Amino acid sequence: MIRRGELLLFATLLVLDQGTKQAVLAAFANGGVLPVTPFLNLVLVWNPGVSFGMLAGLGDAQPGLLAAVTVAIVALLFVWLRREERRWPRTALVLVLAGAIGNLIDRVRFGAVVDFLDFHWAGYHWPAFNVADSAIVIGAGLLLLDGLVPRRTPASQAGGER
Repeated sequence: MIRRGELLLFATLLVLDQGTKQAVLAAFANGGVLPVTPFLNLVLVWNPGVSFGMLAGLGDAQPGLLAAVTVAIVALLFVWLRREERRWPRTALVLVLAGAIGNLIDRVRFGAVVDFLDFHWAGYHWPAFNVADSAIVIGAGLLLLDGLVPRRTPASQAGGER
């Protein structure tokens, strides 16, 4: 099902995600902002919703509901990964899975996701995010690109029919 290199990528992303979140929790336990560059701060933001804080107002059932939806999505992604033969879509699925599980761990542990990367420019701030979010976005982008690129069939590789 999951190949050795994919398992290594998955584990590396999960450790990097959880490790950076633990470091941020320790460093920012009392709040604060750490400017890193003119356009990047490190902060501690609790995201009870999904991407960009959407669905943050679902009430007390929210953490359990979002965790259940995530588990269902992860299960479907594992089925897709099991059936997928091609390397790049498999890599993309591993990225999405690692990110989804990284954020699921937060949701189960804390009832919200730990976000800490705060990119900004000219007074405008992108919503804070984390390593897991980055893996999800990159993986989803690769899947979109894969869907846009025509696949080479045996007929097209041999010159095809005219």
